[in-house]
Amino acid sequence: MKFGKEFAAQMVQEWQEAYMDYSNLKSILKDILRFKQLNKAPSPMAATTKGSLKRRVSFYRAFSGLTSRYRSGSPMQNNEDEVILVSAVQEAGREGDYQTMFLMSGEKGGEYELVFFRRLDDEFNKVIKFYKKKVEEVMVEADELSKQMNALIALRIKVDNPVVGGADMVNLAANGLSSNSSSVAHPTNGGKQVWTRMGIIQEVEMSSEGISEEEIKEGNDREKLSEAEANIQGFRPAPLDVLDHVKINCEPETPISTLKGVIKSSKSDLSFSRQELRKAEEKITQAFVEFYRKLRLLKSYCFLNQLAFSKIMKKYDKITSRNASKAYLQMVDKSYLGSSDEVSKLMERVEATYVKHFANGNHRKGMNTLRPQAKKERHRITFLYGFFSGCSIALIVAIIVNIHARDLLRSQGRDQYMVNIFPLYSLFGYIVLHMLMYSGNIFFWKRYRVNFSFIFGFKQGTELGYREVLLLSTGLSLLALAGVISHLDMEIDPRTKSFAVLTELIPLVLLIAVLSITFCPFNIIYRSSRFFLIKCAFHCVCTPLYKVTLPDFFLADQLTSQVQAFRSLEFYICYYGWGNFRKRLNKCEESEVYKVFYIVVAIIPYWFRFLQSLRRLFEEKDAAHGLNGLKYFSTIAAVAIRTIYQFQKQKTTPWLVLAAATSGIATIANTYWDIVIDWGLLRRNSRNPWLRDRLIVPHKGVYFVAMVLNCLLRLAWMQQVLGIQSVPFLHNKALIAVVASLEIIRRGIWNFFRLENEHLNNVGKYRAFKSVPLPFYYDYSEDKSA
Repeated sequence: MKFGKEFAAQMVQEWQEAYMDYSNLKSILKDILRFKQLNKAPSPMAATTKGSLKRRVSFYRAFSGLTSRYRSGSPMQNNEDEVILVSAVQEAGREGDYQTMFLMSGEKGGEYELVFFRRLDDEFNKVIKFYKKKVEEVMVEADELSKQMNALIALRIKVDNPVVGGADMVNLAANGLSSNSSSVAHPTNGGKQVWTRMGIIQEVEMSSEGISEEEIKEGNDREKLSEAEANIQGFRPAPLDVLDHVKINCEPETPISTLKGVIKSSKSDLSFSRQELRKAEEKITQAFVEFYRKLRLLKSYCFLNQLAFSKIMKKYDKITSRNASKAYLQMVDKSYLGSSDEVSKLMERVEATYVKHFANGNHRKGMNTLRPQAKKERHRITFLYGFFSGCSIALIVAIIVNIHARDLLRSQGRDQYMVNIFPLYSLFGYIVLHMLMYSGNIFFWKRYRVNFSFIFGFKQGTELGYREVLLLSTGLSLLALAGVISHLDMEIDPRTKSFAVLTELIPLVLLIAVLSITFCPFNIIYRSSRFFLIKCAFHCVCTPLYKVTLPDFFLADQLTSQVQAFRSLEFYICYYGWGNFRKRLNKCEESEVYKVFYIVVAIIPYWFRFLQSLRRLFEEKDAAHGLNGLKYFSTIAAVAIRTIYQFQKQKTTPWLVLAAATSGIATIANTYWDIVIDWGLLRRNSRNPWLRDRLIVPHKGVYFVAMVLNCLLRLAWMQQVLGIQSVPFLHNKALIAVVASLEIIRRGIWNFFRLENEHLNNVGKYRAFKSVPLPFYYDYSEDKSA
């Protein structure tokens, strides 16, 4: 793989604009090469050019040694080979910048090389500024984590009250080090003090300096007692007066805590309970893991940029037959980018602190948490989803052959089957289609480097790839299709007609099996992903009592495209609970209760999104969330009125006008919001007319096709209002399934561009990390008032 592609693949995608623009510099070098090739005079000595001559002569020079890279040139060095001079800029407002003076600008084609070095300086200064800014941020964050650890250790002493040498730790901490405690309790400024603060974090430990060799050799009781006293004297507990300035951050995590937070402040005094200690440890653990990930990415950013500057300078030397890379790379090594070691040292301190305090001294366990292994691609997954796909296709063909061979489309039980059985199996079809669309989304997100794992907040190593989702979807389709064909065979075969009741129970058994796998507590079939989905679904149900996150409202948006699946679940309850399924009869649509719930289950997903929008409006005070809530409220009204119109035996004109008006308003509002707000398109003054400034897909036509498809598939949502109740070659239930499938396909297309826009927003804000709420809040207001 060429370095340019490898460089793009390994960079932090949210920081891609802060990296050196390798492709731009490479294009300038191509212009220099093209100019040299056009202006190269043919001669018989072409084989002995300056570059090749220098290379041959270099074989006979004195060896410079293996460790002389950073050694300055000797007084006897020939200055004729000096091409550039790199120096720091002394102008006001440009402190820390570097500027390269090209000494060969008078040569033919020198203006191209001058442009190259100006652009190179711009890129280097950009990288330096960004790196300095991020290092300063992590140093401030390290200081905050130090204060959090001081409070945590003091809370541990207060809660556990361990005994060391016969003395209570609480008494030792309260009376031992009053002078040191004051210096730790209050915040400090300056990056160099972070090392001290991270270093003074101490827990219950023994100091070997307090034990002499004589005391170890002698074993009488008095010497053992003196050994314990020496241990106590060498031990330095964390000061407890830190807790006098600390309050606990009670972030709303449950509906009850959310309701309490509305009444009182989210910051309360410490209760010194074990539950409080456990929650504080969990939050600080997450903070350390995320902080260490930030340090790793920052170190990778530094290394990749240094490597990129080295590669581009060597490429410049090769094209121009000059020797400018040595001087420039020496400047890079001596600059802040190449000489600073704050990040490396901080990584070592974080590793030591985490292993000691959160991994019980187990280095391997601690490092496995800090550096989770990337998930390995397994060939058996590829084999299995290919096998399941083949079996599913074979079953589809078998079902089609079975229907045509026995002429089931013209049989007397056709309508009875479509009304009673088809809605039961169509539920699995909706789920499989949605999973197939999601697997396609993952494939294209990975291809175009959309960081969906970070956006959704997946834990590294547990996120599902498109192969795993394909495996689940094809496995479910195989299960459902096997149920369909067995249902048909058992119904038609005279030998199994006596088992009619069991035949009718096949769809219910399939549903119970799927629900059992979904809620299975054992660590099988991607438990972490299943529980993540269940948690997000629970947050949607309890809206607005939970803080709204992107996975929550993204799932709620998916549910709005599964309205027909919710209605299929309602039909399951009616058919098997109150309908006479033994005779394949149901009177669900004649029940007024069923009709009411037929409307209710359809508006539930939109109601989730409406409440989520209100919660975000309340928290963020952004009017856009209020408009989004109005959009979903209009959709709720449209669905309710349209369904009432559908149930009318005699279609009246007022209800038709009302249904058409509300559905039209909802369709226009949703289409506009999809394209302009969610996708960020239709920007007239953008660099890409009628699209947006940044695009991930290189072909612009894809965006216009997606906008047209979104509009057309939105119109399919209005088919009932438009009077399209049936078509000659399709049963009414089949038409409903087709329209529902079109909505799922539209949602799959929406997913890709919605997350693309979210990713580009993160890129524009250099947002590559999620913020982890810290458990402790330092409050010095009481000291100031006193």
